[in-house]
Amino acid sequence: MDKKMIVETPKLNKLSGFFNIRWLLVVYDLVVYCCVSLLLFFVFDKADGRVWLHLGVGIGSVFISRMFFNIYRQIWRYGDLGAYFRLSVADGVGFILYLLVAVFADFDKNLVLRILAVDSLYLLMSMTIRMVYHYAYKLSYKHTSVGAFSRLLLRVFTGGKAIPNIGKVDEKRRKIRIAIVGAGRVGVGLAEELLNNPNSDYFPCCFIDINPIKSGRMIYNVPVLFENDVSAEVINKFSIQEVVFALPKVTAEEMQKHYSFYKGMGCRVKVYDYPDMHSTGNSKRHLRDFDIEELLFRNPSEFDTETLSAYYKGKTVMITGGGGSIGSELCRQLAKLSPKKLVILDICENGAYDIQQELRMIYKDKLEIQVEIVSMVDKEGMEQAFKSHRPQVILHAAAHKHVPLMEYNCCEAVKNNVFGTLNTVLLCEKYGAERFIMISTDKAVNPTNVMGATKRMCEMLVLSRANNGSGVKYSATRFGNVLGSSGSVIPLFKRQIMDGGPVTITDKRIIRYFMTIPEASQLVIQSGMLADNGELFVLDMGKPVKILEMAESMIKLAGYEPYKDIDIVEIGLRPGEKLYEELLINSEGLTKTSNNLIYIEKDTPITTAELEEKLCILADALKTQDNRKVKEALMKVVPSFHEPQEVNEAADKRVENGVPVGVS
Repeated sequence: MDKKMIVETPKLNKLSGFFNIRWLLVVYDLVVYCCVSLLLFFVFDKADGRVWLHLGVGIGSVFISRMFFNIYRQIWRYGDLGAYFRLSVADGVGFILYLLVAVFADFDKNLVLRILAVDSLYLLMSMTIRMVYHYAYKLSYKHTSVGAFSRLLLRVFTGGKAIPNIGKVDEKRRKIRIAIVGAGRVGVGLAEELLNNPNSDYFPCCFIDINPIKSGRMIYNVPVLFENDVSAEVINKFSIQEVVFALPKVTAEEMQKHYSFYKGMGCRVKVYDYPDMHSTGNSKRHLRDFDIEELLFRNPSEFDTETLSAYYKGKTVMITGGGGSIGSELCRQLAKLSPKKLVILDICENGAYDIQQELRMIYKDKLEIQVEIVSMVDKEGMEQAFKSHRPQVILHAAAHKHVPLMEYNCCEAVKNNVFGTLNTVLLCEKYGAERFIMISTDKAVNPTNVMGATKRMCEMLVLSRANNGSGVKYSATRFGNVLGSSGSVIPLFKRQIMDGGPVTITDKRIIRYFMTIPEASQLVIQSGMLADNGELFVLDMGKPVKILEMAESMIKLAGYEPYKDIDIVEIGLRPGEKLYEELLINSEGLTKTSNNLIYIEKDTPITTAELEEKLCILADALKTQDNRKVKEALMKVVPSFHEPQEVNEAADKRVENGVPVGVS
């Protein structure tokens, strides 16, 4: 009995809703049709009994067509242009049906024209009552006489049924007054959403647009202002509290100009756009704060996904360090390219688990994902992973990368970064991998710290193996800092701002080259595809960013004033830290690729004998477990490894002489 009740109750409810709402609208439409017919046939024309036959055929044709086009399935308080267009098409088809009947029945042509007039006026009246219902629903929450009248109309439309939650919204509560920059499709869509949602916290006061033709006009009763006429006085006149960018197609330079202009007038700036750069699987626009990544105002890179997909599709791809910041983004990007299997290899189970679950939620059973929890220095564990999965492409992102920590843990840095990479390389050759793509760093350029020196040693190791006849195509891709990665300056600044400051920077002169995690990951994937064998790729990181200016911008983004609300304190350079990073892109000695953001640096590989000698020196030093001796060995095998004081002093002198930083 219980089972029967469970099955039948939804049917009864569905039928109840069908009869209460849909057929009530059908009754209204019939009444309107009859009224229109009486008006046209009996007031303006003396018609005979054949009129009833015409009306019967006309009504039948129109309503059969409306049923076919599912007109009465539409919820008209949410009716859009498509719904009204479908209604017009349905009535047009209905009239054509009537004409077919008229031709075969040899109806009076004058009466046919009358039916056309009836159908046309009836369509107009049908649209009108639906629009009135739609508009009444929008106004029904207002605590005014207009709202009361709208609620009365709704009761008439719904046969006396009360509309739930009507009148419970506090319309008088204080809303945030915003100006929407961009009176195009996106901006208008945002305004419509905010105006139609009584629970919204925002009220659009005006649009701001660069098109003078739109100036002085109204959209949803909201005025459109010409951007050249906007000033602090205009902002104050409209009592604007926040400015929202609704600009789907805008260059980095234009965005920077807009941001600086409105920030300069004391407005909080937001953006109506897709989720931030670290989100996956969400394609709905929403109102959000600026991401720190967007402060770079880099033009978004365009990638040839078809060519990439053609290479990676159907392959087994392994990402070492796949649970890290770069590694997890590599997993996201590669998953879009339809590989046969994605192997996430990491010693940290938390990050690997998170990205595995994220991808499983998005791709379900369409993508095979395997996680291997193993350290690169564990030869047996690594071999078991390679033996089980036989990866064709390996993206090597695993490494100890925290500069200050590695200064005090030299043994671990060399063991993991250098010999872990060696283990992975040898296994690639043993199990017949096609490509090995190592992710390097700008800190490997004339390194001043242990981490950078180990990465430079890894570059030499990988490029040395390129011509050994193993069949593996080796390459290394070098880029600078990535925004938001684990251990980067951005999360630190965010925590310090949340705690009320101060924000600490090591030196106010420091500059760095930044790239977003998705952009860096996409370029790494593309460089791996471009590799022929033995290339050292470098990525165009754009213009350098002053860390001091970034800290100031982040404080302003949080709604505070630098040095007044939150101070910025200089604490001195950390061990192994450069004052200025080396330039990654220099026109001399670089070869262009098909991607204008990827270059190939000329780097003569060391011989196999030289590589063996360097590895032996490091291995012997590791046996002592003495960090000082390991660092000395590292300086011996990496000739470009210098103390940071020496490099920083030389850089300061070049700056004093007007030479751009980073140029040797």
